[in-house]
Amino acid sequence: MKLKVGIFDSGIGGFTILKSLLKTRKDIEVFYLADTKRIPFGNKNSEEIRLIAKEICTFFEDKGLDALLIACNTTNACALDILENNLKVPCFDLINSVSEVIDKQIIGVLATQTTVRSSYYKIAINSKKENTIIFQQECPEFVSEIEKEKLNFVRLNYLSDLYLRPLIDKNIEELILGCSHYPLIYDFLRKKLDLNIRIVDPSVALVKKFNESFVIPETVCYEGISYENVDFFVTSAKDEFFKKVKFWFEINKEIRLVNLRSNV
Repeated sequence: MKLKVGIFDSGIGGFTILKSLLKTRKDIEVFYLADTKRIPFGNKNSEEIRLIAKEICTFFEDKGLDALLIACNTTNACALDILENNLKVPCFDLINSVSEVIDKQIIGVLATQTTVRSSYYKIAINSKKENTIIFQQECPEFVSEIEKEKLNFVRLNYLSDLYLRPLIDKNIEELILGCSHYPLIYDFLRKKLDLNIRIVDPSVALVKKFNESFVIPETVCYEGISYENVDFFVTSAKDEFFKKVKFWFEINKEIRLVNLRSNV
């Protein structure tokens, strides 16, 4: 019997969580929802995000989920309670998961505008580790660039310098990639930082927590990543999303169009 797992994001950011998950186990069936009609979430206000979260719950409620992996930091920051209360299945989130693996004193966070302004990262980290100094940096243009079918490395280079400089100037010791899209350009960001600055991908911490709660059966033999049991759903631009799935995963998968019934 396979575990049924839901993953959602505004776009391809959840690919980082999906890949981290599939690297560790194969006894799962995944429903991946991308609300491409309303991307990006990171510049929407908290009320809008909470409304979207309710509709995401409606989408998943008939899927028979065993767990939900919240692949969107902004929804995590603004509407975790809605997801937990409505779905009534274990919800694994990025922010609380990564707050448990921070071990340095001066922390930098790259995130969307709404995530930064919620202060959820500061609250979560400080609740686990006192006297931590946290500097946050809004990155309003990263998601739209990462979502492009062809990455513009000149533009990404400019934006990376712009967003990283204030944190580097604060002598950070760890950098949290506080939007699930950002690990998709991990190698690019790594070259911009001193090697002594640890880059933290929250998807790894999230999947670790999931695997601790849903123990991998000893009889299951891991044989490499397979996307056979992954179903993709989008709210718009189905053909574009097909191309992105093919680019990032090197697979051809059917993409299903769904309506979450909102004007937000």
